[in-house]
Amino acid sequence: MTTMFVRHTVSDYKTWRKAYDDFAPVQKAKGVTAEAVYRAVENPNDITVTHEFATIEDARAFAESAELKNAMKNAGVAGSPTIWFTNKV
Repeated sequence: MTTMFVRHTVSDYKTWRKAYDDFAPVQKAKGVTAEAVYRAVENPNDITVTHEFATIEDARAFAESAELKNAMKNAGVAGSPTIWFTNKV
């Protein structure tokens, strides 16, 4: 199992959250098996998201997908996200 972590700042959490929730069918179609959203205590617009995948290949394909990039832009993600991958051991 591979977990993709994504950290980014959003312009408005409520707007971002609606776009994120609306994107759920695409996540599932692209191999996301589980997800979670975290907000920083000091800055509620500092978001970290985790997505779990069966393989690193699925995770990388999702991270590089045009659909994800477009969804993040439309959701009000400010700047470039930080993305990293881990394997559960």
